[in-house]
Amino acid sequence: MPENENLSRFAPSQPPSRTRDVIPVSELNHAIAGVLERSFPLAWVRGEISNFTRAASGHWYFSLKDARAQIRCVMFRGRNQHVDFAPREGEAVEVRAVVSMYEARGELQLGVEAMRRAGLGNLYEAFLRLKEKLAQAGLFDPARKRPIPSHPRTIGVITSLQAAAMRDVLTTLQRRAPHVNVIVYPVPVQGAGAADKIATMLDTASARDECDVLILCRGGGSIEDLWSFNEEVVAQAIARSRVPVVSGVGHETDFTIADFVADVRAPTPTGAAEMVSPDRAHLLQAARRAREALAQCMDRQLERRAQHLQWLSRQLRSPQAQVQERRAHVDNLARHL
Repeated sequence: MPENENLSRFAPSQPPSRTRDVIPVSELNHAIAGVLERSFPLAWVRGEISNFTRAASGHWYFSLKDARAQIRCVMFRGRNQHVDFAPREGEAVEVRAVVSMYEARGELQLGVEAMRRAGLGNLYEAFLRLKEKLAQAGLFDPARKRPIPSHPRTIGVITSLQAAAMRDVLTTLQRRAPHVNVIVYPVPVQGAGAADKIATMLDTASARDECDVLILCRGGGSIEDLWSFNEEVVAQAIARSRVPVVSGVGHETDFTIADFVADVRAPTPTGAAEMVSPDRAHLLQAARRAREALAQCMDRQLERRAQHLQWLSRQLRSPQAQVQERRAHVDNLARHL
């Protein structure tokens, strides 16, 4: 049977008449999916992982790309549980897959049945080289890390004004510490030249010296989206900052060079805001407990003082009784004399 036989009735030799059946989209997509699966046999495909996601169901969703193209991939839980390594953004892999279509959305994808390492992707290799270089230079040394102030008066936020991360950070700071001043230093967090602009803004915030701590943050994304925070110029700017820097870049599983150089690494932008801001509710509760403890201490002191005063009052005799006692003693001495 020819491979396109399923589609033969969709391409008649004569112009369709008005009475010919209309093809449902679902039927068309199903036929296309069948043609794709028969036309492209199971094969090994090499590329670099991007936009990797682990779904709650256990399935893996990611894109496989090279310098000129990319394609969506899915690897179901029953298959990926046999992979003997944890795939990472930017890592080059080889996948054994079949070309298919996700019929519900009409999207072309690879159904991955097996995966193996194919070496490290270019971006990840650059990340490892810079990480090793900066580690040898001492930028990751815990001894140079500064503590975060427990009660900052002013907090600086370095991020994009359009980033959802900024809204999360400001909302968290307003909820936890409305009494703390916040200064936003706007800067692009991805794209051409973003790393240089981030470094310049870090230097500006450090020179102005108007904050007690700085939050450097942006939301999650692929390794390409976060790459500005893997540039050496940003790492050096963090290291020379006179103000402690908290890095809150990406999701909890994302690690950048900025995370290793910063004084503290937070798992998310919201986590960074929680880390640097004292919780107002906890502070008020602690103040109430301290006030109650002070009142109890004062009550105990007053009670002890009252008891001591009462004892002293019992020991006190009137002057007349003392004069009579002295007079009797004098009379006794006179008789003996």
